[in-house]
Amino acid sequence: MQIIAETHSHTVACDHAFSTLYENVRYAARRGIRFLCVTEHCPAMEGAPGGMFFSNLPNVIPDLMEGVVVLKGAETNIIDYEGGLDLPDRKLARLDWVIASYHINCLAPATEEEHTAGWLAVAKNPLVDVIGHAGDERYRFDVDAVVKAFAENGKIVEINAHSFECRPGSAENCRRIAESCKKYGVRVVCSSDAHFFTQIGNVGAAVEMLEEIGFPEELVMNADYGRFLALAREKSGRPLI
Repeated sequence: MQIIAETHSHTVACDHAFSTLYENVRYAARRGIRFLCVTEHCPAMEGAPGGMFFSNLPNVIPDLMEGVVVLKGAETNIIDYEGGLDLPDRKLARLDWVIASYHINCLAPATEEEHTAGWLAVAKNPLVDVIGHAGDERYRFDVDAVVKAFAENGKIVEINAHSFECRPGSAENCRRIAESCKKYGVRVVCSSDAHFFTQIGNVGAAVEMLEEIGFPEELVMNADYGRFLALAREKSGRPLI
């Protein structure tokens, strides 16, 4: 399975990432990655850019650089178990690609019931496009109930290859989540969650797991150029190229 879009990446705009946007774009072009989603952490994360960054992002960054289509987005932090996010709706509405994620330094883990309630609330938010690295064992939830809600609300589930290395239980939990996505016909993307340019497109562990469970390739949105272009146009509301 060939991945042609990097759907989760960070730059020096966050103080725990180490490449510029242009370095990420140039490396994506070298690797044959045709799309790059810029998804900086939002303000609840220590060292993340402020609200003005996300207001200006759609105005300043071109849609196409070095032959790579650039989607201007964000990785929002879930800040409570009622689905609250750390960027106002008016800013989220102007972005191309919005990921929502639990992060340990933005919201302390609670009970499985509370984690489940949080995801069910996020599922209903029309401004959220992608469910970020949901496999973290510290935020265990009712997979079947939540993935069914993702299906009903048209959410895309991220299979985050980086999580397999750094978030407890993610390899096993991502498999369970992917099996449920397969059951309910939920679209997925494979991402690297790159924090340095050489990580762009490093999604082998995610792809390998999907292939092992016989996940339908037509539901892997960033495994086909035409499929992802149509999705990018849907989310951005622009022709892009």
